[in-house]
Amino acid sequence: MEKLIHTLADHGDDVNCCAFSFSLLATCSLDKTIRLYSLRDFTELPYSPLKFHTYAVHCCCFSPSGHILASCSTDGTTVLWNTENGQMLAVMEQPSGSPVRVCQFSPDSTCLASGAADGTVVLWNAQSYKLYRCGSVKDGSLAACAFSPNGSFFVTGSSCGDLTVWDDKMRCLHSEKAHDLGITCCDFSSQPVSDGEQGLQFFRLASCGQDCQVKIWIVSFTHILARSTEHQLKQFTEDWSEEDVSTWLCAQDLKDLVGIFKMNNIDGKELLNLTKESLADDLKIESLGLRSKVLRKIEELRTKVKSLSSGIPDEFICPITRELMKDPVIASDGYSYEKEAMENWISKKKRTSPMTNLVLPSAVLTPNRTLKMAINRWLETHQK
Repeated sequence: MEKLIHTLADHGDDVNCCAFSFSLLATCSLDKTIRLYSLRDFTELPYSPLKFHTYAVHCCCFSPSGHILASCSTDGTTVLWNTENGQMLAVMEQPSGSPVRVCQFSPDSTCLASGAADGTVVLWNAQSYKLYRCGSVKDGSLAACAFSPNGSFFVTGSSCGDLTVWDDKMRCLHSEKAHDLGITCCDFSSQPVSDGEQGLQFFRLASCGQDCQVKIWIVSFTHILARSTEHQLKQFTEDWSEEDVSTWLCAQDLKDLVGIFKMNNIDGKELLNLTKESLADDLKIESLGLRSKVLRKIEELRTKVKSLSSGIPDEFICPITRELMKDPVIASDGYSYEKEAMENWISKKKRTSPMTNLVLPSAVLTPNRTLKMAINRWLETHQK
């Protein structure tokens, strides 16, 4: 029969999170501290409370071994602590500076994910304490995160009710509206479920939200990856409906052409077959500049169709946009980025490296002509 065995009342404000290791209990609070207790008798450890954060601490979690504790805060940092002596191991700043709401270790302790109020999610190298990859969800702040038991992917939950599946390279594999209101927590069962016919392994994921519901999902990395690729190919092929084309036009800042395209019943297949002659003669688009812009956007679609079917080498992908680079530049951190994306990063964010999170020695961007030629050669090969 359940019974209360102990009550802890050391925090001076709301307690936001608690976490167990094999020998310790950790708690964190709006009072900016993290406290550690021994599971033997629930006495607070001599070096507790842990103090560094300047604002509320939202989440804390142990590495699988229990030797490291992570905490994240409104101050925009995720901090790693040595649980044996309470010493601070690293302070990792969210690149956007946004309040960090959730953090979670991968099952092998090599990575740590942190999710922020602005929807950014960062995958940190838990050994070097450096930024590995970053991404973001379209809407809402991140409030939940969980790794699959085998570590091949992880899931984030947002305040808009969306569940998003990411692989270990921070590629978004799948996203869907899971709850009508915000997601508050999600977690995987440690025991996989086997498919008797094909021998595939599935994982059970539970999500809960502010809609008063708990939902149980069956997730397979193989199926998600296949569905993601299929979905991406559908996005850039002749499967588009006329409505899909209209949505695409609006996204390309070509909404003034929606009426003309609808009048001519332009679907995905027709879109990909448009030429400068058909734009002028059939669709009666008089502006040469407008026709050129439409053709340029269509050519980008054709490129994406080919690249999705062949697989883009990872070194050709911009770490910020996760898209094929057109104008790669080398930043002072030694990494290559898409020029426009890196210029925006430097102008709008802290002057830190998107890859290492360290301060950039210089804002100078040098054209990476060697990489650009390699990308162009790859494109020529895959567009034949």
